[in-house]
Amino acid sequence: MPAPSAALSPAASSPAVGSRYKWIALSNTTLGVLMVTINSSIVLIALPDIFRGIGINPLAPGNTTILLWMMMGFMVVTAVLVVSFGRLGDMFGRVRMFNMGFAIFSLFSVLLSVSWLQGTGAGWYLIIMRILQGIGGAMLFANSSAILTDAFPANQRGMALGLNQVAGIAGSFLGLVLGGVLGPVDWRWVFLVSVPFGILGTVWSYLKLRELGVRKPAKLDLGGNLTFAAGLIAVLVGITYGIQPYGSHVMGWTSPLVISLIGGGLVVLAIFCWIETRVAEPMFRLSLFRIRAFTAGNLASLLSSLGRGGLMFILIIWLQGIYLPIHGYSFEDTPLWAGIAMLPLTIGFLLAGPVSGYLSDRFGARPFATGGMLLAALSFGLLEMLPVDFTYWQFAAILLLNGIGMGLFASPNRAGIMNSLPADQRGVGAGMSATFQNSAMVLSIGIFFSLIILGLSSSLPSHLYNGLTAQGVPVADATRLSHLPPTAVMFAALLGYNPIRMLLGSALTKLPAQSAAYLTGHSFFPSLISGPFQTGLQIAFDFSIVACLIAAVASLLRGKRYVHDELHGEAVLATAGDVTPADIASVAIAADLIEAEADVAAEAAAQPRVAVAEEIEDAERGHASPQPATRFRRER
Repeated sequence: MPAPSAALSPAASSPAVGSRYKWIALSNTTLGVLMVTINSSIVLIALPDIFRGIGINPLAPGNTTILLWMMMGFMVVTAVLVVSFGRLGDMFGRVRMFNMGFAIFSLFSVLLSVSWLQGTGAGWYLIIMRILQGIGGAMLFANSSAILTDAFPANQRGMALGLNQVAGIAGSFLGLVLGGVLGPVDWRWVFLVSVPFGILGTVWSYLKLRELGVRKPAKLDLGGNLTFAAGLIAVLVGITYGIQPYGSHVMGWTSPLVISLIGGGLVVLAIFCWIETRVAEPMFRLSLFRIRAFTAGNLASLLSSLGRGGLMFILIIWLQGIYLPIHGYSFEDTPLWAGIAMLPLTIGFLLAGPVSGYLSDRFGARPFATGGMLLAALSFGLLEMLPVDFTYWQFAAILLLNGIGMGLFASPNRAGIMNSLPADQRGVGAGMSATFQNSAMVLSIGIFFSLIILGLSSSLPSHLYNGLTAQGVPVADATRLSHLPPTAVMFAALLGYNPIRMLLGSALTKLPAQSAAYLTGHSFFPSLISGPFQTGLQIAFDFSIVACLIAAVASLLRGKRYVHDELHGEAVLATAGDVTPADIASVAIAADLIEAEADVAAEAAAQPRVAVAEEIEDAERGHASPQPATRFRRER
């Protein structure tokens, strides 16, 4: 009787680990994801302090590009590279790529804090360092979910991936608070805060993490990598420049450069898809979309990210530029208090995420992910009903509801996606999922900014002109300021700036002292833009509602609970003529022992593996397939 081949059993060559290893993997990968997501948002709140520290006026002509790339460069490079690093993890080891990501992220966190330059040179230096830091972030993102899926049995993955996912999403909001606290102390602390955690994670992951997954050596898909990177970069860069003014237009969507970037990028991405159907070892496994749970989960994730991706920016503009100044907060203090005001959103994530992840292990992802999206759509509708100058407890309650909805969705949806993947394709599958999510975040920012700018451009000029002339500003100056690009007004609100003093300049000295004080005070500028801003806000929230409702439908279509049996699927060698029922049964028993770790015996009793019996019957009848059979387990 031939012995079962160890090469096809992933656990056979895996190092022995104790029952505590899965918790080590969870804590380490969660630290990595949390560190990356905190850094993706910490800059948003700290931008005024960073720009003051390096001597850049963000409202001056030409500096809008620096502002946008400082915010979005990190997200663009992360979105582009996660699939490639996930594929490399499948080929060369997920833990190895994860360790390298920690080290690279830590190195460039240090380099971000040591700039000796000033002005625009310093701005571009920080942008380049942020992009290189994003390479490390992409390595961490691409491999964390796959490492967790390797470490946890199927009946605990929802809980583990839920904690990891919720920590990541919550990190994007915790970064707002940290940026508001550290930025006023010294802008360099915004980047240095990651260094000790990065060093800890690098050493810890090197010493404790083990390669448990299937490694599948293959040739690197160079054509696919190049076309995917070029196409996606072109599209995301086009979106970034589409937000900026072009000529006499308030936005750049009609710019030949933007049209060429987006159109050319889409053509290159079409070529990429053609290449991926022709190469033997593609980087982007299009065949994975044949798995309904994988396709539906990623579609729901894409739409969810579109719905919530711009929410952070909208809330920052709303709080920093309008609500807090109207209520007496100085523009210098608004970043910190805006972060604190959004804490209910983070609390909602932290409450709902782990619970829904745990329950989805038993009942599947569909009810929680679908219900979460419906709850999120409801919260966006309630936000749309609030006045711009709202009552805070109502605002906080709606944010809490939104956080609970997003938390209910995120954990089960990620677990459902990862459970659907074969063991040797978890890295690339996780990378594909992260690409959809991160690209949607960039696209969402472009959509939300465009909708807000459209709302501002419809009525801002008349509001600005009437408000200035009412305070005695000369008609010529009022006319000039009323044609201020809405993008500049929006960025002023985003950064917590009061641009009136800078824009009026010497004209202020010609006004009565009382009028000058009112124009440059807390209430004039926020009150001026609140009406036009609410118009754009309602359009943006309508978009979020539609995106969340479609995501709920996509989540509903994922089917019942589905787990690709990564151990049995590769372990069973059902080849005709040389495998007996005893061979199949012995391999299945060995796989059960590897998976067990003391608590899977109960799971096995509750969920008998009917597929093994069916394979044995087929083998006894002589109907075994001449090809190795990959078996799936469907759990209801």
